[in-house]
Amino acid sequence: METISRDDATLYEFGRDMDPILTVEEGESFKVETWDAFEGALFEHGLGEFTTEDIPALTAPPPAFDGNPVAGPVYIEGAQPGDTLAIHIDEISPERGFTTTLEEFGCLVGKSGWEDCQVNHAHEVELEPGSDGSMTNGTARLEINDHEWTWELNPHIGTIATAPGRTVQETVTTQGPWGGNMDVRDVAEGSTVFLNSFNEGGLLFVGDVHASQSDSEYTGIAVESIAEIVLRVEIVDEQVPGVFRVENDDSIIHVDSAKNAGSPEDAVNNCFIALMDELVEQHGLSQREAYVQMSVNPAVTVRVYQFVHPGFFTVGVTLEKAFLDSYR
Repeated sequence: METISRDDATLYEFGRDMDPILTVEEGESFKVETWDAFEGALFEHGLGEFTTEDIPALTAPPPAFDGNPVAGPVYIEGAQPGDTLAIHIDEISPERGFTTTLEEFGCLVGKSGWEDCQVNHAHEVELEPGSDGSMTNGTARLEINDHEWTWELNPHIGTIATAPGRTVQETVTTQGPWGGNMDVRDVAEGSTVFLNSFNEGGLLFVGDVHASQSDSEYTGIAVESIAEIVLRVEIVDEQVPGVFRVENDDSIIHVDSAKNAGSPEDAVNNCFIALMDELVEQHGLSQREAYVQMSVNPAVTVRVYQFVHPGFFTVGVTLEKAFLDSYR
């Protein structure tokens, strides 16, 4: 299996004029060794309190610090502008994780009474495999103030994108019809992400694995992890409105963001309309049937994946596939 090494997974911007680091056939499996959000710098420094001088990436020029390094581009044979790439996530194996709070970042910026939370302070999160040996069924363990917390891992890819048609994008704030730093916890092992192709070869970039994350990622930082992932890419005839579409065994999810759509309200509305269009065009529902179901059927849910000031709001509208078997 072809592999992109961690040494080559260190891009903080991406665009169409970069030379492919790997070329694969449609359907061919390949592995990517990814860094955590700060390319190992916090592990090297030591967790706990730190300054921006300790982590130089935090002093990078605007619009954001240097974070979420990605690997790429991966050139997919046969992909053309206007195609859709179905990216199958076959494995995600996080190896080491941390979480941190950052000065002047996250939803508490400008709020009084929470000063202890608005500092540069990192915590190691121990990652323990499940009984089957996999991290997909593993456990996170975190100690704070003599309390030990445990919860189930939900490994997923935070940043996944194709090269835009013209612009060069950076890996922290990018969100658009090419994908980006969306931090969607359903971009997980066993899922397929549908992304637009704007260039010959598709030019896929990927990185920023999270071992786990809550809805909203309220502090702005999940359990950021060094990891290995295994992917396959197919070229499909499937329109992708918004930012991207996710499908797994149980659900169909349309995803958009305020940055892409213009506002949180528009992002949510775009996801509902995309889901209704799919039900009408692919499953034979009338427009009225689809519209009414969005309001009355609990098989339809809304998940806020990102709610992080300033300016990050990522949302998905989910349809449980069992819904498709529930009407005659």
